[in-house]
Amino acid sequence: MTNLILIDSHVYIPACLGSYTEPVPDKVYIMFHGTTKQNAELIKKNGFRPSADGMLGRGVYVSRDIQKASRYPLHVDESQRYVLKLLVNVGKVKKIDRQGHPMQKTWHNHGYDTAWVPPNCGMVPSGLEEDCVWDPRRIRVKEVM
Repeated sequence: MTNLILIDSHVYIPACLGSYTEPVPDKVYIMFHGTTKQNAELIKKNGFRPSADGMLGRGVYVSRDIQKASRYPLHVDESQRYVLKLLVNVGKVKKIDRQGHPMQKTWHNHGYDTAWVPPNCGMVPSGLEEDCVWDPRRIRVKEVM
């Protein structure tokens, strides 16, 4: 019997091993953000605009796992998706590892700069790591992919 590897994209990219470890405060990480071509150009020119709300509340949603970023935007054809390679200074990080966590949407009010959802914790259907960065000035676009 052959072992199958299930992947989300026609291009296989191994998971970033760093996405399985908790981010170290004030460290700069390479992260990724999925978007459209038009939005990629606007982000590169003007910087990020935080989402008003989401699973972790307000902020810019990114991941150290390129497979996670390559799925977005969800309702856009795969051929129209672009991934931004980023440098992110995470600042002070709060681990949010379950739905209904008491700081799931209020982590920033408690002095945190980034919320981190570890992989396979039940927060997201994909099981992939996700981060929410409150201040977009902590993020620099390195490359449009």
